[in-house]
Amino acid sequence: MSLPRTFVNWIKSPAGRQYFFSTHFWGPLANWGLPIAALSDLVYRDEETISGVMSPTLAMYSMIFMRFAWRVQPRNYLLFACHTTNAIAQTIQEGRFINYHYFGGKERKLEKGVEGVAIKAAEGMDKAKSKVMDAVKQVKG
Repeated sequence: MSLPRTFVNWIKSPAGRQYFFSTHFWGPLANWGLPIAALSDLVYRDEETISGVMSPTLAMYSMIFMRFAWRVQPRNYLLFACHTTNAIAQTIQEGRFINYHYFGGKERKLEKGVEGVAIKAAEGMDKAKSKVMDAVKQVKG
């Protein structure tokens, strides 16, 4: 019997319907907002906005609920996966925070910004110089 057919048969069974209409399913599903936000922050948030207190707090919270999801009977694998994802994402966020504030990330970012400004200024100066030279040629010639 193929996996999709087995899954469809399980959904149609009373056990499948009971699972999908229980808090064992809908609670973890609603809880996925937390790790999705954390993963979004990994991509779109700057290190300056990371909270050095909240990230480890959320990681510990998720680790506690990972244990709960594993210990509850029947095991809640959806809740376990949700909190595992969040714990990993929050740990990475805390690593970004520590790197930025304590291991020179801020200085490297500032240097990169200053270098970028210097390059743009030099390019602007070259453009202005060439325009002045073109104007001088037009006046002379």
